[in-house]
Amino acid sequence: MAQLTNDDVRHLAKELGVKFIRLQFTDIFGVLKNVSITVEQLDKALDGEMMFDGSSIEGFVRIEESDMYLRPDPATFVVFPWRPRDGAVARLICDIYNADGTPFIGDPRYVLKRVIAEAREMGFTMNVGPEAEFFLFHVDSDGRPTTITHDRAGYFDLTPVDLGEDARRDMVLTLEQMGFEIEASHHEVAPGQHEIDFKYADALDTADKVVTFKFVVRTIAQRHGLHASFMPKPIFGIAGSGMHLNQSLMKNGENAFYDPRAPLQLSDTALYYIGGLIKHARAIAAITNPTVNSYKRLVSGYEAPVYIAWSSRNRSPLIRIPAKRGQSTRIELRSPDPSCNPYLALAVCLAAGLDGIKNRISPPPPCDCNIYEMSAREREERGIGCLPESLKEALDELERDEVIKEALGPHVYSRFMEAKRIEWDRYRVQVHPWEIEEYLTKY
Repeated sequence: MAQLTNDDVRHLAKELGVKFIRLQFTDIFGVLKNVSITVEQLDKALDGEMMFDGSSIEGFVRIEESDMYLRPDPATFVVFPWRPRDGAVARLICDIYNADGTPFIGDPRYVLKRVIAEAREMGFTMNVGPEAEFFLFHVDSDGRPTTITHDRAGYFDLTPVDLGEDARRDMVLTLEQMGFEIEASHHEVAPGQHEIDFKYADALDTADKVVTFKFVVRTIAQRHGLHASFMPKPIFGIAGSGMHLNQSLMKNGENAFYDPRAPLQLSDTALYYIGGLIKHARAIAAITNPTVNSYKRLVSGYEAPVYIAWSSRNRSPLIRIPAKRGQSTRIELRSPDPSCNPYLALAVCLAAGLDGIKNRISPPPPCDCNIYEMSAREREERGIGCLPESLKEALDELERDEVIKEALGPHVYSRFMEAKRIEWDRYRVQVHPWEIEEYLTKY
């Protein structure tokens, strides 16, 4: 599909009867922000003249440096299919610029673009296919979300009782109308849990799509009287929600991870990329699993990865190599969850992989046996480490990893760290219901 230009956007807006346009971007935590304009202001927006107050966005800037400009990316123009045809609403995803015309280094989209540019200099483009899981919950009589699900369907189940089926079908149709190519949509392991997978694309397009995807899923769920949550582990004792990232690099139109002559048919580039991800896995976790709750998902017993290993046979390791080869050769990173900021998550994955390629970091041998059945000593002998067990541990790792800090840039790194340290402290001092239950009568 040819990329849209500013002129295309003007024509389409007119042709489709667009009345309002939402200029969208995310804060450093991946929360979607909107500036709504009327179609009369479209020219001004496309010329990059729409101003907003950056100090009102978490993690951006202080009051005294607050004037920022939104520059829409015409390639992201799309009309919301659920809005009325007369007075249609469209959206454009924007890059953020400073008043002096330079890109704002705290813009997560710019962080990803910077790492993509580094890959391009090495001759690579990154493709990513995400698999995002989410829960559909009921709302109470006041419209507040609960953690109650109404179905008892398991993985891939097809049952008429599942109210979520209708909602999920509606989500798929809506996403397809918005240009997504949906590859799979099914019920997940836990009650009320769903997954919709869409076709891989280049890293920037995929990050834009993940942001759009979460927004669409929430919107459509609401229209069905349900609440969609991308919280990693909303319910104790059942599987949490992940967002596996299938990654590959292309070079000169060919898949750079594929080498028909190599063992496992994985090129040196692929192995070094895996080596880089493994080396930086503990620091990356702070970005790919950025909440206190993320680490309640990364525990054994629920298919989520805990140990830092890779395998083409095993489903439990951090990095799995799906069976397909040729142009479909890829690695699947299984730790990320959908609470992450996709721009930052893809930026740190790519930066880690490129570090592996640049410094020829060989991964340990693949681990094809069940890691969960090994003793701590056996794991140590095989050089199998663990992912962080808490947000604090992940933040401490990030603080020590210069490659990942550099990928984020000083602005995003410092603001992210500051906010996440506060989040951890607020959690740490809280007295949880578990503690009351466990200790109140005992002592």
